[in-house]
Amino acid sequence: MSTKVIYLHHSSFAVKTASHFFIFDYYMDIPHGGSLAEGVINPEEISDENVVVFTSHHHPDHYSPRIFRWRSKVSRIRYVLSGDIKTSEEVSFIKAGQKIDLGDLQVSALKSTDIGVAFLIKADGLCIYHAGDLNWWKWNEDTKAEQKQAGENFMAQIDLLKGEKIDLAFLPADPRQGSDALLGFDYFMRTVGAKYAVPMHSFGQTDFFRCLKTDGRTAEYRDRIWIYSKRGDKMSF
Repeated sequence: MSTKVIYLHHSSFAVKTASHFFIFDYYMDIPHGGSLAEGVINPEEISDENVVVFTSHHHPDHYSPRIFRWRSKVSRIRYVLSGDIKTSEEVSFIKAGQKIDLGDLQVSALKSTDIGVAFLIKADGLCIYHAGDLNWWKWNEDTKAEQKQAGENFMAQIDLLKGEKIDLAFLPADPRQGSDALLGFDYFMRTVGAKYAVPMHSFGQTDFFRCLKTDGRTAEYRDRIWIYSKRGDKMSF
């Protein structure tokens, strides 16, 4: 069975594997009549799936407690949340450096260079990485020392993944960083790599990702980058 990836919005994606339906960093409202094809989660469409919801941190563009409403419609649903999220719901919390075994999948967490964690998930013979806000955040307003430290912190975390055979990687490429937006993306692909790489964290400005197909830095791996344009776009491998 092939693996299907669905773009939902920003850093939010759904991934359907042989026996799981993963949802990452979902925070959107569910409009009346909304569906996966429109880039939102309609719980009735996934009611029979083995659903696992991952949330990398509490920032409102990555997390909303609305995700717990799905429990009333989905018979098999679990939640794996970063330890910085406050909730009384029944979930599996994970912190940076931890590994948890849920039986049918194993989850490891890296320390974000912002807040929360990045996820490394192994299930159904696949290895999936979702960065959350773990990125090389280089901002013009920061001092040179701060910029240097930010880069070192990022590289130290990504270096922990050396040797992993990653099938699918969701990696930030934030338009707000301008010419520095590909720093983290490029370092990850050159240091760790992935069979398929998916840019994210664009706040819906998906046109920006076209630079990944023309920037000289990506020449060695650009044929492995999935560029999408709108909510609900799908890719299979």
